[in-house]
Amino acid sequence: MNRVAAFAANAPLMSVPGASAPPSGVGEWYRGAGGLRLRAALWRPEGAPRGTVVLSPGRTEPIEKYYEAIADFLARDFAVLAHDWRGQGLSARLLPDRLKGHGRAVEEYIDDFSRLLDTYEAAAPKPWIMVGHSMGGVLNLLSLESGESRFAGAVLSSPMLRLKTGKRSLWSVRFAARWNVRHGKAGDYVLDEYDDPFEHTFGKDSLTHDEHRYERWREQLYACPHLAVGGITWGWLHFAVDAGERALKPKALRRVRIPLTIVQAANDDRVWKTTAKWAAKRIPNGRYVEVPRAKHEVLMELDDMREQFFREFDDMADRVAPRPGHMHAASESDAPSPEPMQALEPETYLEPEPQAAAWNAAPAPMVETPQADLVEPAQASWPPHEPIAAEAMDVAPTVAEAALEAPQAESRPEIEPMAPTTPLQAITFGPLSAPPPNASVDEDEPPLSLNR
Repeated sequence: MNRVAAFAANAPLMSVPGASAPPSGVGEWYRGAGGLRLRAALWRPEGAPRGTVVLSPGRTEPIEKYYEAIADFLARDFAVLAHDWRGQGLSARLLPDRLKGHGRAVEEYIDDFSRLLDTYEAAAPKPWIMVGHSMGGVLNLLSLESGESRFAGAVLSSPMLRLKTGKRSLWSVRFAARWNVRHGKAGDYVLDEYDDPFEHTFGKDSLTHDEHRYERWREQLYACPHLAVGGITWGWLHFAVDAGERALKPKALRRVRIPLTIVQAANDDRVWKTTAKWAAKRIPNGRYVEVPRAKHEVLMELDDMREQFFREFDDMADRVAPRPGHMHAASESDAPSPEPMQALEPETYLEPEPQAAAWNAAPAPMVETPQADLVEPAQASWPPHEPIAAEAMDVAPTVAEAALEAPQAESRPEIEPMAPTTPLQAITFGPLSAPPPNASVDEDEPPLSLNR
């Protein structure tokens, strides 16, 4: 077999001094949705495998960036199946300009992931544990919500459930992304901001405190420029917002039945950690763990922060894939103890997030409620978001609080809604105006919901 034929049959795994591919790994091509050629690689441990870790990287990240994590999973006697999402790594790109970080429909990514599992189902030993970071995490969660049932457990690192958008509001960003996609600009850079990944520096662009790991990834990138991905397009932004909105539907979250742990970076400047906590509470077997001081890329962080992720992974592995002779007792006492989420009662209200509080300054009309049936509002433990301080707002009382203070009327079934006490101050993006100040609060909506 000549070199061209060998390259076509086996997908390459790039290595540089100090960052070589772990031994026993075999790269292969497989066909994704629409016939795109996508890359995957399978590693087997030296001894008998306990199961398989299916590793899904985040945006811009190829398989090569996770060689160290793959070696850590192999040391725990797990086989590892890693892959490149469409549009990045050595998988097929979606635009002629390879540096454009482009995306299309969420369904394409979910179909790609399902085809990956179908391709390796016979070769990857069970049970399977899902590990996904950022974009890979939200796509993994969506696959579970769509009915994927071949996994025994999942550990997600800082999943991309709700993007941070700086000074622009989320609802205006969604509007701008949809408008540009519908007007034929899906392949254009967002706000024409070209981002050259080869000009990034640790001090300005790193998502980790570990400079050694950051520079090792830079060496891999310079050794194989084809791995590089630059700034995002309007098409990718539209896909990312849509993926988060779908994943956060409460009914969809309650369909996830396997044990799932979200390991969230505390100092994440890419996604909202409060949204990840909100989602974990609504997954029946969900668990939320926050890593203090960590930036977005927990698996690329300093050793003490990475150890917290692997501590959670080890707990999950002992639960769903115990070592021989160390059977995990499936009892109430040692099982993870997240609160199983049930359907919220109509009279129970979560404390509104600060950014949304100004939109809800005027409570909805209230129906007279017997005093015995009133329930104190639930106290959410989420910290306030950085963009807006809670004390800067005059937050109106919730419906339940207002009802406690309202006098009992004899024959009036409804009370006139209060007028807003403070004018709304929102940052707009494009021609879209701010939502009405009397928009009602849905207790099943995630923090900073685009639907508010």
